Amino acid sequence: MNFGQAVRTCLNNYANFSGRAQRSEYWYFFLFIVIANIATSILDAVLFDETPVFYLVATLALLVPSISAGVRRLHDLEKSGWWLLIGFIPLIGAIILIVFFCQRGTVGPNQFGPDPLQASLPDTHAARA
Repeated sequence: MNFGQAVRTCLNNYANFSGRAQRSEYWYFFLFIVIANIATSILDAVLFDETPVFYLVATLALLVPSISAGVRRLHDLEKSGWWLLIGFIPLIGAIILIVFFCQRGTVGPNQFGPDPLQASLPDTHAARA
């Protein structure tokens, strides 16, 4: 999955907390959020000096999609989305989530759905027939 596909997928599934998200989908969307926050901060500094108007709008607009992507990423690891709350533990929670989000997901289907990596690969058996 490339950058554009990942952003499109996460924004289209902005409130979808079911299913699974592969690593590239999550991390490309995370990169998109970082770029959006930097761009809106610069825009705020130029237009409003110290009032973060655009930054707050962008942060609020991307809050639910980012939570959704995190939950679906945890589902890929066969973990409940409630594990996202461990991020509220200072420092250790963030480290644990980063480790989780960097791990390869469960191979094959799990209780949260089919493997997103296998779904995105072309069917090689059909090509051989």
